[in-house]
Amino acid sequence: MAATSESAADATTRRKAGRHRGEGQWAVGHHTPLNGNEQFKKDDDGLNVRTRIETIYSKAGFDSIDPNDLRGRMRWWGLYTQRKPGIDGGKTAILGPEELDDRYFMLRVRIDGGRLTTGQLRVIGEISQEFARGTADLTDRQNVQYHWIRIEDVPEIWRRLEAVGLSTTEACGDTPRVILGSPVAGIAEDEIVDGTPAIDEIHRRFIGNKDFSNLPRKFKSAVSGSPLLDVAHEINDIAFVGVDHPEHGPGFDLWVGGGLSTNPKIGVRLGAWVPLDEVPDVYGGVIGIFRDYGYRRLRNRARLKFLVADWGAEKFRRILEEEYLRRPLLDGPAPAAPVEQWRDHVGVHRQKDGAFYVGFAPRVGRVDGTLLVKVAALAEAHGSGRLRTTAEQKMIVLDVPEEQVESLVAGLEALDLRVSPSPFRRGTMACTGIEFCKLAIVETKGRGQSLIDELERRLPDFDQPVTININGCPNACARIQVADIGLKGQLVVDDGGNQVEGFQVHLGGALGLEAGFGRKVRGLKVTSAELPDYVERVLTRFSEQREDGERFATWAARAAQEDLS
Repeated sequence: MAATSESAADATTRRKAGRHRGEGQWAVGHHTPLNGNEQFKKDDDGLNVRTRIETIYSKAGFDSIDPNDLRGRMRWWGLYTQRKPGIDGGKTAILGPEELDDRYFMLRVRIDGGRLTTGQLRVIGEISQEFARGTADLTDRQNVQYHWIRIEDVPEIWRRLEAVGLSTTEACGDTPRVILGSPVAGIAEDEIVDGTPAIDEIHRRFIGNKDFSNLPRKFKSAVSGSPLLDVAHEINDIAFVGVDHPEHGPGFDLWVGGGLSTNPKIGVRLGAWVPLDEVPDVYGGVIGIFRDYGYRRLRNRARLKFLVADWGAEKFRRILEEEYLRRPLLDGPAPAAPVEQWRDHVGVHRQKDGAFYVGFAPRVGRVDGTLLVKVAALAEAHGSGRLRTTAEQKMIVLDVPEEQVESLVAGLEALDLRVSPSPFRRGTMACTGIEFCKLAIVETKGRGQSLIDELERRLPDFDQPVTININGCPNACARIQVADIGLKGQLVVDDGGNQVEGFQVHLGGALGLEAGFGRKVRGLKVTSAELPDYVERVLTRFSEQREDGERFATWAARAAQEDLS
Protein backbone atom coordinates (compact mmCIF):
# COMPACT_ATOMS: atom_id res chain seq x y z
CA MET A 1 0.00 0.00 0.00
CA ALA A 2 2.86 2.35 0.78
CA ALA A 3 4.33 1.91 -2.68
CA THR A 4 0.95 2.53 -4.29
CA SER A 5 0.46 5.68 -2.20
CA GLU A 6 3.91 6.96 -3.12
CA SER A 7 3.24 6.35 -6.82
CA ALA A 8 -0.02 8.28 -6.64
CA ALA A 9 1.75 11.17 -4.94
CA ASP A 10 4.41 11.19 -7.66
CA ALA A 11 1.72 11.19 -10.34
CA THR A 12 -0.03 14.13 -8.67
CA THR A 13 3.24 16.04 -8.53
CA ARG A 14 3.88 15.38 -12.20
CA ARG A 15 0.38 16.53 -13.13
CA LYS A 16 0.84 19.78 -11.16
CA ALA A 17 4.23 20.38 -12.75
CA GLY A 18 2.74 19.76 -16.18
CA ARG A 19 -0.03 22.23 -15.55
CA HIS A 20 2.37 24.89 -14.36
CA ARG A 21 5.13 24.37 -16.92
CA GLY A 22 5.15 27.28 -19.39
CA GLU A 23 2.92 29.45 -17.19
CA GLY A 24 -0.05 28.75 -19.45
CA GLN A 25 1.72 29.91 -22.61
CA TRP A 26 -0.17 28.95 -25.74
CA ALA A 27 2.99 28.89 -27.86
CA VAL A 28 4.34 25.93 -25.90
CA GLY A 29 1.08 23.99 -26.01
CA HIS A 30 -0.62 25.00 -22.75
CA HIS A 31 -4.18 25.86 -23.78
CA THR A 32 -5.96 24.45 -20.73
CA PRO A 33 -7.43 27.37 -18.75
CA LEU A 34 -5.62 27.82 -15.46
CA ASN A 35 -7.93 30.32 -13.75
CA GLY A 36 -11.50 31.58 -13.92
CA ASN A 37 -10.67 34.46 -16.25
CA GLU A 38 -9.03 32.17 -18.77
CA GLN A 39 -12.01 29.83 -18.57
CA PHE A 40 -14.68 32.43 -19.33
CA LYS A 41 -12.58 33.78 -22.21
CA LYS A 42 -12.29 30.26 -23.63
CA ASP A 43 -16.02 29.69 -23.20
CA ASP A 44 -16.94 32.76 -25.26
CA ASP A 45 -15.05 35.67 -26.81
CA GLY A 46 -15.61 38.88 -24.87
CA LEU A 47 -16.58 40.74 -28.02
CA ASN A 48 -19.67 38.52 -28.35
CA VAL A 49 -21.26 39.98 -25.22
CA ARG A 50 -22.46 43.03 -27.14
CA THR A 51 -25.25 41.04 -28.76
CA ARG A 52 -26.49 39.85 -25.35
CA ILE A 53 -26.37 43.40 -23.99
CA GLU A 54 -28.43 44.69 -26.89
CA THR A 55 -30.94 41.86 -27.15
CA ILE A 56 -31.27 40.53 -23.59
CA TYR A 57 -29.70 42.53 -20.76
CA SER A 58 -30.80 46.01 -21.82
CA LYS A 59 -34.38 44.72 -22.10
CA ALA A 60 -34.57 42.37 -19.11
CA GLY A 61 -32.45 44.52 -16.78
CA PHE A 62 -29.50 44.12 -14.43
CA ASP A 63 -30.68 40.90 -12.78
CA SER A 64 -30.66 39.09 -16.12
CA ILE A 65 -26.89 39.48 -16.63
CA ASP A 66 -24.79 36.32 -16.49
CA PRO A 67 -22.06 36.70 -13.81
CA ASN A 68 -19.23 35.92 -16.26
CA ASP A 69 -20.54 38.66 -18.50
CA LEU A 70 -21.15 41.07 -15.62
CA ARG A 71 -17.68 40.84 -14.08
CA GLY A 72 -15.78 39.68 -17.13
CA ARG A 73 -16.81 39.96 -20.76
CA MET A 74 -18.65 43.29 -20.47
CA ARG A 75 -15.26 44.91 -19.98
CA TRP A 76 -14.55 44.17 -23.64
CA TRP A 77 -17.12 46.92 -24.33
CA GLY A 78 -15.87 49.37 -21.70
CA LEU A 79 -18.25 48.42 -18.90
CA TYR A 80 -17.33 47.80 -15.25
CA THR A 81 -19.76 47.55 -12.37
CA GLN A 82 -19.13 50.44 -10.00
CA ARG A 83 -18.85 50.37 -6.24
CA LYS A 84 -22.03 50.29 -4.20
CA PRO A 85 -22.31 53.55 -2.19
CA GLY A 86 -21.60 53.49 1.53
CA ILE A 87 -19.06 50.64 1.65
CA ASP A 88 -15.95 51.86 3.46
CA GLY A 89 -12.41 51.06 2.43
CA GLY A 90 -11.87 48.55 5.22
CA LYS A 91 -14.30 46.19 3.50
CA THR A 92 -12.77 46.38 0.02
CA ALA A 93 -10.68 43.22 0.45
CA ILE A 94 -13.24 41.41 2.60
CA LEU A 95 -16.49 41.54 0.63
CA GLY A 96 -17.13 39.47 -2.46
CA PRO A 97 -17.76 41.12 -5.84
CA GLU A 98 -21.50 40.53 -5.62
CA GLU A 99 -21.52 42.51 -2.36
CA LEU A 100 -19.41 45.38 -3.78
CA ASP A 101 -21.27 45.63 -7.10
CA ASP A 102 -23.73 48.42 -7.58
CA ARG A 103 -26.48 48.08 -10.18
CA TYR A 104 -24.81 50.83 -12.23
CA PHE A 105 -21.75 50.85 -14.46
CA MET A 106 -18.66 52.83 -15.28
CA LEU A 107 -18.46 53.19 -19.07
CA ARG A 108 -15.17 54.15 -20.72
CA VAL A 109 -15.09 55.91 -24.09
CA ARG A 110 -11.85 55.12 -25.91
CA ILE A 111 -10.24 58.11 -27.63
CA ASP A 112 -7.24 56.83 -29.57
CA GLY A 113 -4.54 59.48 -29.79
CA GLY A 114 -6.75 61.75 -27.67
CA ARG A 115 -8.32 63.12 -30.85
CA LEU A 116 -11.77 64.71 -30.69
CA THR A 117 -13.84 67.01 -32.83
CA THR A 118 -15.99 69.63 -31.15
CA GLY A 119 -19.01 67.69 -32.39
CA GLN A 120 -17.76 64.52 -30.68
CA LEU A 121 -17.07 66.37 -27.43
CA ARG A 122 -20.57 67.81 -27.51
CA VAL A 123 -22.07 64.32 -27.85
CA ILE A 124 -19.87 63.05 -24.99
CA GLY A 125 -21.18 65.89 -22.85
CA GLU A 126 -24.80 65.35 -23.82
CA ILE A 127 -24.59 61.62 -23.01
CA SER A 128 -23.16 62.56 -19.62
CA GLN A 129 -26.04 64.92 -18.94
CA GLU A 130 -28.74 62.48 -20.03
CA PHE A 131 -27.44 59.09 -18.89
CA ALA A 132 -24.54 59.52 -16.42
CA ARG A 133 -25.79 62.02 -13.81
CA GLY A 134 -23.35 64.55 -15.25
CA THR A 135 -20.18 62.49 -14.72
CA ALA A 136 -17.42 62.53 -17.35
CA ASP A 137 -13.88 62.31 -16.00
CA LEU A 138 -10.75 62.81 -18.12
CA THR A 139 -8.37 59.90 -17.53
CA ASP A 140 -4.58 59.67 -17.73
CA ARG A 141 -5.00 57.42 -20.78
CA GLN A 142 -6.77 60.06 -22.87
CA ASN A 143 -10.20 58.48 -22.34
CA VAL A 144 -13.45 59.77 -20.85
CA GLN A 145 -15.19 57.78 -18.11
CA TYR A 146 -18.87 57.93 -17.22
CA HIS A 147 -20.52 56.63 -14.05
CA TRP A 148 -24.10 55.80 -13.04
CA ILE A 149 -24.77 54.11 -16.39
CA ARG A 150 -27.82 51.80 -16.48
CA ILE A 151 -27.64 48.66 -18.60
CA GLU A 152 -30.95 49.67 -20.18
CA ASP A 153 -29.32 52.78 -21.67
CA VAL A 154 -26.15 51.23 -23.08
CA PRO A 155 -27.40 50.48 -26.61
CA GLU A 156 -28.59 54.07 -27.07
CA ILE A 157 -25.29 55.42 -25.73
CA TRP A 158 -23.42 53.22 -28.22
CA ARG A 159 -25.65 54.44 -31.03
CA ARG A 160 -24.92 58.08 -30.24
CA LEU A 161 -21.17 57.57 -29.81
CA GLU A 162 -20.78 55.52 -32.97
CA ALA A 163 -22.82 58.03 -34.97
CA VAL A 164 -19.96 60.51 -34.45
CA GLY A 165 -17.10 58.03 -34.87
CA LEU A 166 -16.45 57.12 -31.24
CA SER A 167 -16.74 53.75 -29.49
CA THR A 168 -16.18 51.81 -26.28
CA THR A 169 -14.78 48.74 -28.10
CA GLU A 170 -12.07 47.07 -26.02
CA ALA A 171 -11.76 50.10 -23.77
CA CYS A 172 -11.25 47.58 -20.93
CA GLY A 173 -10.67 43.85 -20.61
CA ASP A 174 -7.83 41.56 -21.69
CA THR A 175 -7.53 43.41 -24.97
CA PRO A 176 -5.49 45.99 -26.89
CA ARG A 177 -6.76 49.06 -25.09
CA VAL A 178 -6.65 52.70 -26.21
CA ILE A 179 -3.57 53.73 -28.19
CA LEU A 180 -2.01 56.77 -26.58
CA GLY A 181 -0.79 59.41 -28.99
CA SER A 182 0.86 62.79 -28.73
CA PRO A 183 -1.93 65.33 -28.22
CA VAL A 184 -0.09 67.71 -30.54
CA ALA A 185 0.57 65.16 -33.29
CA GLY A 186 0.61 66.79 -36.69
CA ILE A 187 0.61 70.37 -35.40
CA ALA A 188 3.62 70.89 -33.10
CA GLU A 189 6.50 72.96 -34.45
CA ASP A 190 9.09 70.68 -32.81
CA GLU A 191 7.56 67.33 -33.77
CA ILE A 192 9.99 64.64 -34.96
CA VAL A 193 7.37 62.54 -36.75
CA ASP A 194 3.55 62.43 -36.79
CA GLY A 195 2.41 59.03 -35.54
CA THR A 196 -1.27 59.54 -36.43
CA PRO A 197 -1.26 57.31 -39.56
CA ALA A 198 0.21 54.46 -37.53
CA ILE A 199 -2.41 54.84 -34.78
CA ASP A 200 -5.18 54.76 -37.37
CA GLU A 201 -3.79 51.65 -39.04
CA ILE A 202 -3.26 49.85 -35.71
CA HIS A 203 -6.85 50.62 -34.82
CA ARG A 204 -8.09 49.35 -38.17
CA ARG A 205 -6.15 46.07 -37.99
CA PHE A 206 -6.29 45.10 -34.35
CA ILE A 207 -9.18 46.71 -32.45
CA GLY A 208 -12.26 44.50 -32.45
CA ASN A 209 -10.25 41.74 -34.18
CA LYS A 210 -10.96 38.36 -32.58
CA ASP A 211 -7.44 37.18 -33.37
CA PHE A 212 -6.29 39.58 -30.63
CA SER A 213 -9.30 39.81 -28.30
CA ASN A 214 -8.12 37.14 -25.87
CA LEU A 215 -4.81 38.33 -24.42
CA PRO A 216 -3.32 37.18 -21.10
CA ARG A 217 -4.28 40.56 -19.66
CA LYS A 218 -4.56 44.18 -20.80
CA PHE A 219 -2.20 45.56 -23.43
CA LYS A 220 -1.32 49.24 -23.23
CA SER A 221 0.32 51.04 -26.13
CA ALA A 222 1.61 54.47 -27.07
CA VAL A 223 2.87 56.22 -30.21
CA SER A 224 4.38 59.70 -30.09
CA GLY A 225 6.79 61.67 -32.20
CA SER A 226 7.04 64.55 -29.74
CA PRO A 227 10.44 65.38 -28.22
CA LEU A 228 8.61 66.04 -24.94
CA LEU A 229 7.98 62.27 -24.59
CA ASP A 230 4.37 63.08 -23.81
CA VAL A 231 2.68 59.65 -23.60
CA ALA A 232 4.48 58.03 -20.63
CA HIS A 233 6.14 55.56 -22.99
CA GLU A 234 8.23 54.09 -20.17
CA ILE A 235 5.20 52.42 -18.54
CA ASN A 236 3.37 51.00 -21.55
CA ASP A 237 3.47 47.40 -22.78
CA ILE A 238 4.62 48.73 -26.15
CA ALA A 239 5.69 52.25 -27.09
CA PHE A 240 7.00 53.89 -30.22
CA VAL A 241 9.09 56.97 -29.38
CA GLY A 242 10.04 59.53 -32.02
CA VAL A 243 13.74 59.61 -32.96
CA ASP A 244 15.78 60.90 -35.87
CA HIS A 245 17.98 58.15 -37.31
CA PRO A 246 21.32 59.52 -38.58
CA GLU A 247 20.99 57.56 -41.84
CA HIS A 248 17.28 56.88 -42.32
CA GLY A 249 15.65 60.00 -40.92
CA PRO A 250 12.58 60.33 -38.64
CA GLY A 251 11.08 57.16 -37.19
CA PHE A 252 10.50 55.47 -33.86
CA ASP A 253 12.51 53.80 -31.11
CA LEU A 254 10.80 50.62 -29.87
CA TRP A 255 10.13 50.00 -26.16
CA VAL A 256 8.37 47.03 -24.54
CA GLY A 257 7.47 45.70 -21.12
CA GLY A 258 6.63 48.77 -19.07
CA GLY A 259 3.92 48.83 -16.41
CA LEU A 260 3.19 49.81 -12.82
CA SER A 261 0.68 48.28 -10.36
CA THR A 262 2.14 46.31 -7.44
CA ASN A 263 5.22 45.16 -9.38
CA PRO A 264 6.35 48.20 -11.36
CA LYS A 265 8.80 47.99 -14.23
CA ILE A 266 10.21 50.60 -16.59
CA GLY A 267 9.99 49.48 -20.20
CA VAL A 268 13.13 48.38 -22.03
CA ARG A 269 14.50 49.55 -25.36
CA LEU A 270 14.96 46.85 -27.97
CA GLY A 271 17.47 49.08 -29.76
CA ALA A 272 15.38 48.92 -32.92
CA TRP A 273 14.45 51.80 -35.23
CA VAL A 274 11.02 51.50 -36.89
CA PRO A 275 9.90 53.68 -39.82
CA LEU A 276 6.37 55.09 -39.66
CA ASP A 277 4.87 52.72 -42.22
CA GLU A 278 6.21 49.64 -40.38
CA VAL A 279 4.83 50.58 -36.94
CA PRO A 280 1.58 48.59 -37.35
CA ASP A 281 3.48 45.45 -38.39
CA VAL A 282 5.79 45.70 -35.39
CA TYR A 283 2.83 46.37 -33.11
CA GLY A 284 1.24 43.22 -34.49
CA GLY A 285 4.36 41.22 -33.82
CA VAL A 286 4.63 42.35 -30.20
CA ILE A 287 0.96 41.82 -29.43
CA GLY A 288 1.25 38.40 -31.09
CA ILE A 289 4.13 37.50 -28.77
CA PHE A 290 2.04 38.60 -25.79
CA ARG A 291 -0.95 36.53 -26.94
CA ASP A 292 1.11 33.41 -27.65
CA TYR A 293 3.90 33.51 -25.07
CA GLY A 294 2.30 35.63 -22.33
CA TYR A 295 1.74 34.05 -18.92
CA ARG A 296 -1.85 32.94 -18.29
CA ARG A 297 -1.51 30.81 -15.14
CA LEU A 298 -1.53 33.60 -12.56
CA ARG A 299 -3.35 36.90 -13.06
CA ASN A 300 -0.69 38.79 -11.10
CA ARG A 301 1.96 37.68 -13.63
CA ALA A 302 -0.13 38.03 -16.78
CA ARG A 303 1.28 41.34 -18.07
CA LEU A 304 3.90 41.55 -20.81
CA LYS A 305 6.42 43.10 -18.40
CA PHE A 306 6.96 39.73 -16.70
CA LEU A 307 7.75 37.97 -19.97
CA VAL A 308 10.13 40.75 -20.98
CA ALA A 309 11.85 40.60 -17.58
CA ASP A 310 12.34 36.84 -17.91
CA TRP A 311 13.46 36.85 -21.55
CA GLY A 312 15.46 40.05 -21.66
CA ALA A 313 15.58 42.54 -24.53
CA GLU A 314 17.88 40.46 -26.75
CA LYS A 315 15.70 37.33 -26.75
CA PHE A 316 12.49 39.33 -27.10
CA ARG A 317 13.84 41.11 -30.17
CA ARG A 318 15.08 37.83 -31.66
CA ILE A 319 11.68 36.14 -31.27
CA LEU A 320 9.96 39.22 -32.69
CA GLU A 321 12.21 39.26 -35.75
CA GLU A 322 12.45 35.53 -36.41
CA GLU A 323 8.97 34.25 -35.57
CA TYR A 324 6.66 37.21 -36.17
CA LEU A 325 8.21 39.74 -38.56
CA ARG A 326 10.46 37.20 -40.33
CA ARG A 327 13.01 39.90 -41.01
CA PRO A 328 15.56 41.87 -38.97
CA LEU A 329 14.85 45.31 -37.60
CA LEU A 330 17.27 48.17 -38.09
CA ASP A 331 19.30 49.31 -35.10
CA GLY A 332 18.65 52.86 -34.03
CA PRO A 333 19.38 55.61 -31.50
CA ALA A 334 17.72 56.22 -28.16
CA PRO A 335 15.44 59.23 -27.78
CA ALA A 336 16.98 62.37 -26.37
CA ALA A 337 15.96 63.44 -22.88
CA PRO A 338 13.22 66.08 -22.98
CA VAL A 339 14.26 69.62 -22.16
CA GLU A 340 11.14 70.29 -20.08
CA GLN A 341 9.73 68.47 -17.06
CA TRP A 342 6.11 69.34 -17.93
CA ARG A 343 4.83 67.10 -20.71
CA ASP A 344 1.16 68.10 -20.73
CA HIS A 345 1.17 70.93 -23.33
CA VAL A 346 -0.73 73.26 -21.00
CA GLY A 347 -0.57 76.93 -21.99
CA VAL A 348 -0.60 78.80 -25.30
CA HIS A 349 1.67 77.45 -28.05
CA ARG A 350 2.18 78.22 -31.71
CA GLN A 351 1.43 75.45 -34.22
CA LYS A 352 3.60 74.82 -37.25
CA ASP A 353 0.84 76.27 -39.49
CA GLY A 354 0.87 79.59 -37.63
CA ALA A 355 -2.29 79.02 -35.61
CA PHE A 356 -2.18 78.28 -31.85
CA TYR A 357 -3.16 75.50 -29.51
CA VAL A 358 -4.33 76.20 -25.98
CA GLY A 359 -3.95 73.59 -23.23
CA PHE A 360 -5.90 73.85 -20.00
CA ALA A 361 -6.04 72.08 -16.65
CA PRO A 362 -9.18 71.03 -14.81
CA ARG A 363 -8.73 69.77 -11.25
CA VAL A 364 -7.52 66.12 -11.25
CA GLY A 365 -9.42 65.38 -14.46
CA ARG A 366 -12.78 65.98 -12.81
CA VAL A 367 -15.15 67.57 -15.31
CA ASP A 368 -18.82 67.06 -16.15
CA GLY A 369 -21.09 66.87 -19.14
CA THR A 370 -22.34 70.43 -18.93
CA LEU A 371 -18.79 71.74 -18.81
CA LEU A 372 -17.73 69.66 -21.82
CA VAL A 373 -20.62 70.97 -23.89
CA LYS A 374 -19.55 74.51 -22.96
CA VAL A 375 -15.95 73.77 -23.94
CA ALA A 376 -17.09 72.46 -27.33
CA ALA A 377 -19.14 75.59 -27.92
CA LEU A 378 -16.30 77.84 -26.75
CA ALA A 379 -13.81 76.17 -29.06
CA GLU A 380 -16.14 76.49 -32.03
CA ALA A 381 -16.83 80.14 -31.25
CA HIS A 382 -13.09 80.79 -31.43
CA GLY A 383 -12.49 79.12 -34.77
CA SER A 384 -11.58 75.61 -33.64
CA GLY A 385 -13.15 72.31 -34.65
CA ARG A 386 -10.63 70.02 -32.92
CA LEU A 387 -9.56 69.17 -29.38
CA ARG A 388 -7.23 66.66 -27.79
CA THR A 389 -7.11 64.93 -24.43
CA THR A 390 -3.71 64.29 -22.84
CA ALA A 391 -2.10 61.52 -20.81
CA GLU A 392 -2.03 63.92 -17.84
CA GLN A 393 -5.81 64.46 -17.40
CA LYS A 394 -5.71 67.70 -19.40
CA MET A 395 -7.32 68.96 -22.62
CA ILE A 396 -6.15 71.07 -25.57
CA VAL A 397 -8.03 73.24 -28.06
CA LEU A 398 -6.32 73.19 -31.48
CA ASP A 399 -6.24 75.51 -34.50
CA VAL A 400 -7.03 78.78 -32.75
CA PRO A 401 -6.37 81.90 -34.87
CA GLU A 402 -3.98 84.34 -33.19
CA GLU A 403 -6.63 87.04 -32.86
CA GLN A 404 -8.92 84.59 -30.98
CA VAL A 405 -6.41 83.32 -28.43
CA GLU A 406 -6.88 85.96 -25.74
CA SER A 407 -10.66 85.67 -25.83
CA LEU A 408 -10.55 81.86 -25.71
CA VAL A 409 -8.20 81.91 -22.72
CA ALA A 410 -10.56 84.27 -20.90
CA GLY A 411 -13.50 81.99 -21.67
CA LEU A 412 -11.71 78.91 -20.37
CA GLU A 413 -10.54 80.67 -17.22
CA ALA A 414 -14.14 81.77 -16.59
CA LEU A 415 -15.06 78.06 -16.54
CA ASP A 416 -12.27 77.40 -13.98
CA LEU A 417 -10.18 75.67 -16.65
CA ARG A 418 -6.74 77.15 -16.06
CA VAL A 419 -4.47 77.90 -19.00
CA SER A 420 -1.77 79.24 -16.64
CA PRO A 421 -2.34 77.00 -13.63
CA SER A 422 -0.37 76.83 -10.42
CA PRO A 423 2.14 73.97 -10.20
CA PHE A 424 -0.33 72.24 -7.89
CA ARG A 425 -3.28 72.46 -10.28
CA ARG A 426 -1.04 71.44 -13.15
CA GLY A 427 0.81 68.64 -11.41
CA THR A 428 -1.83 66.88 -9.29
CA MET A 429 -3.49 63.78 -10.69
CA ALA A 430 -5.95 61.36 -9.06
CA CYS A 431 -7.58 58.05 -9.93
CA THR A 432 -11.32 57.36 -9.55
CA GLY A 433 -11.04 56.34 -5.90
CA ILE A 434 -13.56 54.89 -3.50
CA GLU A 435 -16.41 57.00 -4.85
CA PHE A 436 -16.90 54.52 -7.71
CA CYS A 437 -14.03 51.98 -7.81
CA LYS A 438 -14.49 48.54 -6.21
CA LEU A 439 -10.75 48.15 -5.62
CA ALA A 440 -10.25 51.46 -3.84
CA ILE A 441 -9.60 51.91 -0.15
CA VAL A 442 -9.71 55.72 0.11
CA GLU A 443 -11.29 58.75 -1.53
CA THR A 444 -9.10 60.48 -4.12
CA LYS A 445 -10.80 62.99 -6.44
CA GLY A 446 -12.18 65.23 -3.72
CA ARG A 447 -8.97 64.86 -1.72
CA GLY A 448 -6.93 65.95 -4.71
CA GLN A 449 -9.13 68.97 -5.39
CA SER A 450 -8.98 70.16 -1.78
CA LEU A 451 -5.21 69.58 -1.65
CA ILE A 452 -4.75 71.83 -4.69
CA ASP A 453 -6.78 74.59 -3.03
CA GLU A 454 -4.85 74.30 0.24
CA LEU A 455 -1.43 74.34 -1.40
CA GLU A 456 -2.32 77.32 -3.57
CA ARG A 457 -3.37 79.18 -0.42
CA ARG A 458 -0.39 78.12 1.70
CA LEU A 459 2.40 78.27 -0.90
CA PRO A 460 1.39 81.02 -3.32
CA ASP A 461 4.98 81.69 -4.43
CA PHE A 462 5.98 78.08 -5.11
CA ASP A 463 6.88 77.88 -8.81
CA GLN A 464 8.77 74.62 -9.38
CA PRO A 465 7.36 71.73 -11.45
CA VAL A 466 6.06 69.06 -9.10
CA THR A 467 3.79 66.08 -9.67
CA ILE A 468 1.48 64.83 -6.92
CA ASN A 469 -0.29 61.60 -7.87
CA ILE A 470 -3.05 60.22 -5.65
CA ASN A 471 -4.18 56.61 -5.90
CA GLY A 472 -6.99 54.90 -4.02
CA CYS A 473 -5.33 51.46 -3.89
CA PRO A 474 -2.00 49.74 -4.73
CA ASN A 475 -2.81 49.30 -8.44
CA ALA A 476 -1.24 52.62 -9.50
CA CYS A 477 -3.83 53.83 -12.04
CA ALA A 478 -2.61 57.33 -11.14
CA ARG A 479 1.08 56.35 -11.51
CA ILE A 480 2.15 56.90 -7.90
CA GLN A 481 5.58 55.29 -8.31
CA VAL A 482 6.68 57.77 -10.98
CA ALA A 483 5.46 60.97 -9.33
CA ASP A 484 7.50 63.47 -7.36
CA ILE A 485 5.06 62.82 -4.53
CA GLY A 486 3.14 59.57 -4.96
CA LEU A 487 0.35 58.78 -2.52
CA LYS A 488 -0.92 55.20 -2.26
CA GLY A 489 -4.23 54.93 -0.45
CA GLN A 490 -4.51 52.69 2.58
CA LEU A 491 -6.04 52.66 6.03
CA VAL A 492 -3.77 54.09 8.72
CA VAL A 493 -4.02 54.70 12.47
CA ASP A 494 -4.29 58.31 13.62
CA ASP A 495 -2.95 59.81 16.86
CA GLY A 496 -6.14 58.81 18.66
CA GLY A 497 -5.74 55.15 17.71
CA ASN A 498 -8.54 55.26 15.14
CA GLN A 499 -8.33 53.57 11.76
CA VAL A 500 -8.79 56.27 9.12
CA GLU A 501 -8.12 56.91 5.45
CA GLY A 502 -4.52 57.75 4.65
CA PHE A 503 -1.59 57.23 2.31
CA GLN A 504 1.76 55.54 2.02
CA VAL A 505 4.20 58.09 0.58
CA HIS A 506 6.56 57.59 -2.38
CA LEU A 507 8.98 60.43 -3.13
CA GLY A 508 11.14 61.25 -6.13
CA GLY A 509 9.71 59.18 -8.96
CA ALA A 510 10.01 60.47 -12.51
CA LEU A 511 9.34 59.84 -16.17
CA GLY A 512 11.24 61.33 -19.08
CA LEU A 513 14.05 62.90 -17.10
CA GLU A 514 15.98 60.03 -15.53
CA ALA A 515 12.90 57.79 -15.32
CA GLY A 516 12.69 55.82 -12.11
CA PHE A 517 10.53 54.89 -9.16
CA GLY A 518 9.98 56.92 -6.06
CA ARG A 519 11.63 56.34 -2.72
CA LYS A 520 9.44 54.88 0.02
CA VAL A 521 10.32 56.56 3.30
CA ARG A 522 10.41 53.85 5.92
CA GLY A 523 7.34 53.91 8.09
CA LEU A 524 6.02 57.13 6.55
CA LYS A 525 2.26 57.18 6.32
CA VAL A 526 -0.02 60.18 6.57
CA THR A 527 -3.72 60.43 7.26
CA SER A 528 -5.91 62.17 4.71
CA ALA A 529 -6.51 64.96 7.22
CA GLU A 530 -2.75 65.47 7.66
CA LEU A 531 -2.00 65.45 3.94
CA PRO A 532 -1.93 69.23 3.27
CA ASP A 533 0.37 69.76 6.28
CA TYR A 534 2.71 67.01 5.13
CA VAL A 535 2.98 68.14 1.51
CA GLU A 536 3.46 71.77 2.57
CA ARG A 537 6.24 70.71 4.94
CA VAL A 538 8.12 68.65 2.34
CA LEU A 539 7.81 71.27 -0.41
CA THR A 540 8.99 73.98 1.96
CA ARG A 541 12.10 71.95 2.82
CA PHE A 542 12.71 71.34 -0.88
CA SER A 543 12.52 75.08 -1.56
CA GLU A 544 14.94 75.79 1.27
CA GLN A 545 17.48 73.09 0.39
CA ARG A 546 17.38 72.79 -3.40
CA GLU A 547 20.45 73.72 -5.42
CA ASP A 548 20.18 75.88 -8.53
CA GLY A 549 18.22 74.02 -11.19
CA GLU A 550 17.65 70.98 -9.01
CA ARG A 551 14.43 69.03 -9.55
CA PHE A 552 12.32 67.67 -6.71
CA ALA A 553 13.16 64.06 -7.62
CA THR A 554 16.89 64.75 -7.44
CA TRP A 555 16.54 66.49 -4.09
CA ALA A 556 14.36 63.71 -2.69
CA ALA A 557 16.99 61.11 -3.61
CA ARG A 558 19.68 62.90 -1.56
CA ALA A 559 17.60 64.43 1.25
CA ALA A 560 17.91 63.17 4.80
CA GLN A 561 15.07 60.96 5.94
CA GLU A 562 13.96 63.45 8.59
CA ASP A 563 13.51 66.08 5.88
CA LEU A 564 11.12 63.80 4.03
CA SER A 565 8.96 63.02 7.06
